[in-house]
Amino acid sequence: MMNTMKMTAAALAALLVLWSGAAVADEKHHKEVDEEELGIRKESVFEEGEVEPEHGEYSHSEPGKSQKLGRAFENSPPLIPHDLTGMLPIAETNNSCLNCHMPAGAVSIGATPMPKSHFFDIETGKDLGDKLDGKRYFCMECHVPQVDIPEAIKNEFKGEFRTKKSRTRSDLIDKLNEGVKAE
Repeated sequence: MMNTMKMTAAALAALLVLWSGAAVADEKHHKEVDEEELGIRKESVFEEGEVEPEHGEYSHSEPGKSQKLGRAFENSPPLIPHDLTGMLPIAETNNSCLNCHMPAGAVSIGATPMPKSHFFDIETGKDLGDKLDGKRYFCMECHVPQVDIPEAIKNEFKGEFRTKKSRTRSDLIDKLNEGVKAE
């Protein structure tokens, strides 16, 4: 037993020596990175006033007349494809989105209806029927306007969709507990 412990201690010591030598050798091949070299920005993070980000052009199409971009992945929030002039700010007491996107009328006017997940309190597990969950009034926390702007870094992500319908509609509430087993 004592021999085994001595051999284990010797092996650990040898590994430690090798690791520390590799770390020293590794330091010789890496240079220190200056803050201006981090990320995709080439300006200092301390000079915000001088930075002009690219904004692109938001859609000026009126609701119902714009071309929608596809969802990035299954159950991702869809982008807002239309002009928002006169619809902001969006708040619980002033939410123009509800006029068109409540499920009862959305389909008849060609708008994307809010999914069932917006009418469900995830914290309590309570189905709210046709009453919107209070945390869902601030639409632009998840939904943002479409904008045509060049990618700063090439994005090779390809979202997967399990069904054709999931490309345009959310079924998050049905998938939320998929694979979860209750005790």
